Amino acid sequence: MFGRRKRGTAEADGGSDAEAGSGDDLAGHRRSHPLSDAALEGLKHNVTDYARWTLRLLIIGVGLWVTFWILGQLWSVLLPIFFGLLLATVLWPPVRLMRRKLPNALAAILALIGLLVIFGGLIAVLAPQVTSQAGDLANRAIGGLTTLQQWLAGPPFNLGPDALGGLLDKGIAQIQSNSQEVVAIVIGSLGAIGSAIITLVLALVLCFFILKDGPRFVPWLQTWINPSGGRHFAELSDRVWTALGQYVWSQAAVAAIDGIFIGLGVWILGVPFALPIAVLTFFGGFVPIVGAFVAGSVAVLVALVSNGVWTAVGVLVIVLVVQQLEGNVMQPILVGKTMNIHAAVTIAVVALGGTLFGIVGAFLAVPAVAVVQVIARYVREQLQSRPAPAGATRDDSVGSDPELSGGLA
Repeated sequence: MFGRRKRGTAEADGGSDAEAGSGDDLAGHRRSHPLSDAALEGLKHNVTDYARWTLRLLIIGVGLWVTFWILGQLWSVLLPIFFGLLLATVLWPPVRLMRRKLPNALAAILALIGLLVIFGGLIAVLAPQVTSQAGDLANRAIGGLTTLQQWLAGPPFNLGPDALGGLLDKGIAQIQSNSQEVVAIVIGSLGAIGSAIITLVLALVLCFFILKDGPRFVPWLQTWINPSGGRHFAELSDRVWTALGQYVWSQAAVAAIDGIFIGLGVWILGVPFALPIAVLTFFGGFVPIVGAFVAGSVAVLVALVSNGVWTAVGVLVIVLVVQQLEGNVMQPILVGKTMNIHAAVTIAVVALGGTLFGIVGAFLAVPAVAVVQVIARYVREQLQSRPAPAGATRDDSVGSDPELSGGLA
């Protein structure tokens, strides 16, 4: 009759409605299906890998912290060794030539005497120039301060004629009020000078023994190491020695070119202290990028005080041109082929070394990175050349899978 439905139809409709609503809760929201076993395994694997890498990074960080702490504690002992090793790499080529005709000890002594004579000659040549031109530079500096005072007295500053003098008086009064701290700083500086002299003497003594008995060190150390370890130590020490020698001589060539060009430019512009600035630039060049920049800043400051603003601008242009020549031509050709260290890495390690160990740390930062790089390359070569396990071949990763081997068959 009307309004009635067949039982079969109603049951069929009810069944379809139940199947359609089985995935909904009472509020009509679709229920979330549980993750499959494969998805759970993948999530578990990712979390496990993340935990492992986190633990590894923490261990590496703790190891680096412990290493730097040990270096800081033993710095007074390690510093003469590092300097002696670097000096030995510089002096080894002439010593190697002299050893063909002279005894080993005599060749080492002559090389060290030659090094001391060169440094003494530089001091003997530079000292008269500095003392003769220092008075004139001081007078020009006083005139520059007077000009600055007049400029500050006018618009737009209008500080008054005694503004700069008042600032100087305040600075002098501040120094006088902190005289005890100034005396402590002076005494600390004297202690640092004495420590530097002791470090230099120890470095020279160690350099003498390295030059005299250097080829005997590695065989002697091999007697205390097992044959396999001795072979690796001999190969690695030879590579480190070669890398340090290449770095020192290539960086010396770059520093010499920097000093010559900047010194010539300063001399042509009539700036005083041309030769001292050239020598300062040469030694500053052993701290890559940063050292030459600091030496160039000194040249610009001297030109500003002695010859005025436009001469200082000319010196700045010369310094920038030489810096571009160093960074884009000389560094890639002379240093880049031997060390292959990126400029950003160089600046970072120089900043880190300077922060941790001062000027000496900045000087030794790049050679230390070069040594670490040589060691890392050797370890990588050894890992890559490690023989496969017994019974395994290069194609075992493909042939050992029965599905892949069956498919290939």
